[in-house]
Formats: sequence, C-alpha cells, structure tokens
Amino acid sequence: MRVFRGLPNAESRAPCALTIGNFDGVHRGHQALLAQVQAAARTRGIEAAVMTFEPHPREFFAALAGDPSTAPTRIANLRDKLQSLADAGIDRVIVEHFNAHFAALTPREFIENVLVQGLHVKWLMVGEDFRFGAKRAGDLAMLIEAGKEFGFTVVALPTVVNGGKRISSSGVRDALATGDFTHAEQLLGHPYSVSGHVVHGKKLGRTIGYPTLNLRVVHKRPAVSGIFVVQVHGLADHPLPGVASIGVRPTVEDGGRVLLETYLFDYAQQCYGKLIRVEFLKKLRDEAKFIDLPTLTAAIDDDARQARAWFAQSPDLPMTATDRI
Repeated sequence: MRVFRGLPNAESRAPCALTIGNFDGVHRGHQALLAQVQAAARTRGIEAAVMTFEPHPREFFAALAGDPSTAPTRIANLRDKLQSLADAGIDRVIVEHFNAHFAALTPREFIENVLVQGLHVKWLMVGEDFRFGAKRAGDLAMLIEAGKEFGFTVVALPTVVNGGKRISSSGVRDALATGDFTHAEQLLGHPYSVSGHVVHGKKLGRTIGYPTLNLRVVHKRPAVSGIFVVQVHGLADHPLPGVASIGVRPTVEDGGRVLLETYLFDYAQQCYGKLIRVEFLKKLRDEAKFIDLPTLTAAIDDDARQARAWFAQSPDLPMTATDRI
C-alpha cells in the first residue's frame, strides 16, 4: 500500500475507486465499505484508494474555536489506521492535511481540484449524509451531478448494523470510554489495541520497581484513559501479560504530555525501538493524582496485584512473561 501526504504528484496519479472519511478505528462498518471499494476497483482494473484526514476535521474546528475538548477522542493512531486500511486491501491512502486552506475549498474546487485532477476518481462511495467544501455546502446530490459531468460513478454507503444499531466510531468510543472491551471488539471486529515503537522515558518507573515500556500518544485525547490490564504483542511468540497506564501522568508530569506506559510482569529485557502492540483487556481505575511518590507506588502495587489476579482467573492467558499458553 502506498501512502501519500497530500495529493499525489502528477507522476503518481492513477485512476482509482475512492472513499473518503476519517476512518477512526476502521470498525466493521468501515470494513464493509472498504470491501466494496476494493471490489469496485478490481472490477474496473483500477486502484482502491482512501482519502482520510490529519488532524480530524472536528479537531481542527475545535482548536479554531478555542475549545479542543469538544473534539472527539481518538480511537486509533495514524499507524494503526494505516495498518487496518492495508489489511483491508486498499492500494493507496491519501492523508490530507486538514487546515484552513483545505477547509476553505468550495465544493466545486474540491470536486475539480481534488477528486478529478488530483486523484483521477472513477468510482466514489460516500455516506448519504456526506458533506464537503467550505461551510459543508456540498452534498451527495452535488457529487452525483458532478459524476455525470466528469465521468465518475457515485455510490451511497449502505448502513452496517450490529444488534440492530448502526456501527459507528462514536459507538466504539462509547464502549471504550466505559471499559466495555467486549462490545468494542464486536464493533471493531478485533480486540482493541494501540501499537508503536518503544521510546525512552524519564526512567522513573525503574526507580520504584516498575520499569515500563513507553509509547508516545501524539493526539491529546485518546479514547481510553486510566489504568488497564493488558497484554503485549511483538516481543515473544505469545502475548506478554502486564498492567498499563495511559494518560497525562498527573503525579509526575506537568506538561500534559500523553503517554502509554506498560509494566510487564517478570520481564527485564531492553526493548527500546521495538514495535509492540498493547492489547487492552480490562479497566482497573481512572487516572489519579497522588500526593507523593510513595502513595503513587502503593497504588501501582495494588494495580499490579489486581492485574495478576485477573490473569489468574483467565486460564487461557499467561500470568508471566515466561508462561506459555
């Protein structure tokens, strides 16, 4: 799969079947859509393509309004989104930088400059409520008329449901916010996880007996926050059990930086630079600010005890890094 930051240059442009959206989480509804895009592309002998945005348009407008808290939480980082799109058989992804210039495009400019000239669209699938262009002035009817003019087919996205309810990124966010990972998995089609390369931290954890694997979280509002039972993929031939914290670390961090820190049980190997995937299994508690380091350490002791007890009640999962399933 080829990934383009912005529209491809002239040499890289090719006819495509396209869909447009944020695709946060690439849930089962997205997957059904992507399968149709791939099928349309194969039938026509062209590439299957996705246009997505960074940042999320609602993040951009929330920041512009001076209230970032009104933006939706982020289910997936860009790495995980791109991997899910690749797994769905997409040939190319255009990651469009959503900024003031892009937001100001008129519907006609978006159609001509982006869809026709920039992407050579021959088949396009969008939701029935899809809006585009400055002030969201463009709609599905406008796209259908433009398709007749410029020679591309427009198809409306069918609704995908789970238990009679439409599958949506909002539904996934709600499930993750309440710690309902079973329901989140039903909507996503796979267990919820976050991947990334292990980076150096402040090394505070090792001084209190809890060395952690640290992953940066670029976006400020992840869909999960707090302390969790987890298992980590990518370091052995089986997942390794642990306990993780994701948030701003209010006891020891003043800058508001979001970090995913994972302590693996009975594991002492250096992992800096390695790509891992942290799978969330159960929420233990919300993030909290403690009065001092000893109080924080006592809380971590209790988190680790609860996580070990949870694994002990799950016979199909390893309790330590040296266990085998």
